Amino acid sequence: MDEPTSVLTPQAVLSLFDTLRTLAAEGCSILYISHKLDEIRALCHRATVLRAGKVTGQCDPRHETAASLARMMIGADLPHPRHREATAGAPALVVDALDVRAADPFGTTLRGISFAVHAGEIVGIAGVSGNGQKELLAALSGERTQARKNAIVLCGKPAGRLGAAARRRRGLAFVPEERLGRGAVPEMSLAENALLTTRGGGLVRRGFISADAVRACAAKIIAAFGVRTPDPEAAARSLSGGNLQKFIVGREISQQPKVLIAAQPTWGVDVGASAQIRQALIDLRDQGVAVLVVSEELDELMEISDRLAVIAQGRLSDPRPAHATSAEEIGLLMAGAHRTQGTGMPAAVAG
Repeated sequence: MDEPTSVLTPQAVLSLFDTLRTLAAEGCSILYISHKLDEIRALCHRATVLRAGKVTGQCDPRHETAASLARMMIGADLPHPRHREATAGAPALVVDALDVRAADPFGTTLRGISFAVHAGEIVGIAGVSGNGQKELLAALSGERTQARKNAIVLCGKPAGRLGAAARRRRGLAFVPEERLGRGAVPEMSLAENALLTTRGGGLVRRGFISADAVRACAAKIIAAFGVRTPDPEAAARSLSGGNLQKFIVGREISQQPKVLIAAQPTWGVDVGASAQIRQALIDLRDQGVAVLVVSEELDELMEISDRLAVIAQGRLSDPRPAHATSAEEIGLLMAGAHRTQGTGMPAAVAG
């Protein structure tokens, strides 16, 4: 089983574990692959730890701590994000009664989505996969424009009818869920992929691309985010998923955005890279950027978010302070309990 809990609620995870324990007791052999250390410790009898394609440790995870397992995985102590209390500013991204019809028979129609993300805060949106996240991200990024211009307000100006490029010019940066094909072009080098979304920096002068400036830009991202690659000319497809993700996140953060939207920012990334990406998002928020994180990793959202909302069946719950809720409560919302949103802008958002 490869990451079997990635789209499950906390309650469903417990039910799955009960089933797996029953199967094991009946004599079934189970190979369980996960980067979630707490799951490995709670479920598995033996663990083999891999790092960079090599075995770095074997143990009984029931006798290990998350910290000791992390040391085997990354070769160092797991860093803990430095998270101070948010000082929220003016609303930088406002979504008002957004309705989006599903583009395909297997999609989810959005109904009455309303929320705001303020400068200097991280808002997390949790949900089981397939509950409207794809449609919401397409609407927010500009991939799908809206008939009503005020359905999305970006940095104080209506943006519902603007495409992706126009929203980027207004200060939006976007980390898509799909690394290869949307976040990066597989056949292109890292330097060329840096050019795709980077503004300024002398990369283009009088209509001509400066190859030296593009390579320097990519090299700066590689160094800042510890991307393991031979050089900026390496093809995007040659990188591991975690390293490519670090590059894409670094590229978007380097734009000095006013609003950053990140979808599944640590999907398939090892615990060390995950901690680095989460800290980068927190640091960006501390610089006054409005950050929206859409993720199925509930632990991640609980760790970095200032406020949390849940999307279920195309509707969004009222965002609430992360410290005032629990994983169990969020899990119930993910399962569809109390999924309708209050009329108009929630009080917690409009303040």
